[in-house]
Amino acid sequence: MASSSLKHHKSHSLNGFTTPAKRTKLSFISDSEIQSEFSHHDQTIARINNGSFGSCPQSVISAQQNLQLQFLRQPDNFYFNTLKPSILHSRSLIKSLVNAHSVDEISLVDNATTAAAIVLQNCAWGFNEGRFSKGDVAVMLHYAYGAVKKSVQAYVTRAGGEVIEVHLPFPVASKEEIVSEFRKALARGKENGKKKVRLAVIDHVTSMPSVVIPVKELVKICREEGVDQVFVDAAHGIGCVDVDVRDIGADFYTSNLHKWFFCPPSVAFLYCRKRGEDGKGGDLHHPVVSHEYGNGLAVESAWIGTRDYSAQLVVPAVLEFFNRFEGGIEGIKKRNHEKVVEMGEMLVKAWGTNLGSPPEMCGSMIMVGLPACLGISNDLDTLKLRSHLREHFQVEVPIYFRAPVDGEVDSITGYARISHQVYNKVEDYYRFRDAVNQLVSDGFTCASLSN
Repeated sequence: MASSSLKHHKSHSLNGFTTPAKRTKLSFISDSEIQSEFSHHDQTIARINNGSFGSCPQSVISAQQNLQLQFLRQPDNFYFNTLKPSILHSRSLIKSLVNAHSVDEISLVDNATTAAAIVLQNCAWGFNEGRFSKGDVAVMLHYAYGAVKKSVQAYVTRAGGEVIEVHLPFPVASKEEIVSEFRKALARGKENGKKKVRLAVIDHVTSMPSVVIPVKELVKICREEGVDQVFVDAAHGIGCVDVDVRDIGADFYTSNLHKWFFCPPSVAFLYCRKRGEDGKGGDLHHPVVSHEYGNGLAVESAWIGTRDYSAQLVVPAVLEFFNRFEGGIEGIKKRNHEKVVEMGEMLVKAWGTNLGSPPEMCGSMIMVGLPACLGISNDLDTLKLRSHLREHFQVEVPIYFRAPVDGEVDSITGYARISHQVYNKVEDYYRFRDAVNQLVSDGFTCASLSN
């Protein structure tokens, strides 16, 4: 996790962005300093669920609080002289981190769900303005995030579009399984040549169950099959998996910065590929209309009325935190992946179960099969068991219900999604292991829990 020191400072980089060396000798952050940075966490809880809400170190919280006080102290000066250039600076840093062509392609919004609304609103306008025909198609993964699925329904379905879901297997054995099912869904979308696929919504890392999707391959297939536009929902992207938007090739790409990038909640970036000669890319707007309407999405998003913008301004402080670690953001990403795989394999060995995907198809989260004898039979059981683990064993971990396939007997129906972040210790996972072992030993089943 942490290293002692280097005699020669090596610059840290991500996708070509390099933080220049400022000193000849660098001492990396120590384990005790890491624990101090996250001492505001409830120390009684084994918090192995970074994926849901992320985490923010104390040094970044302090930077945010300083910005909040600057605004409260003299809001007019902050608005006219600090806010816009600071947001532009954050956008410039993100532009370099994700290898966008221009800073104009990067907007900061409050959440990946807001970014999805921006893209889907544009798609709905295509139907309402007659550019798309009624019944034209949007394709999305069956495991798309629930809020995004509802957004597709709210914008695309109401406007007259048809939605086709890509049904993915779980557990998943290889990326080829995902590619095959995606091709089938696109074929259904273009059935008899009467319809056109206007939008494909592809997760980079699905939430529940958590699987890293071969997004570059799926985008390439969309281009080959004539899909109008591709939107990659990567709520768990930056800081968790490699993100190079030009290499991925989608029209739109969004990622939260408060999940795996250490920003406070809540902030996300939305990449919109520069509009080409074909005219694709559309006239995107923030759904909250304010004084900057019509000045481009990035400018519109930078001011949507009086609110707390401090989470968008701390990106420089976040990068300073990353660079206290050996390897910077890349080093953290690599160690989180290796550690979550190690802990996942430890748990399935202890319980005699299996992982939900091969290690190469997970980032900093992995799905771990729970013993079938726990009797997880529906989504309500997963919530009850999660609460039971929190209240009686001080373990915080989300659980996924996987319905048994016809003919399966005593199959694994419950999978825990464990995360690893820099503050986690091996004891967190041992506590989870021992808690489940205790439940099994006691003959516990979810049926014993009240609603």
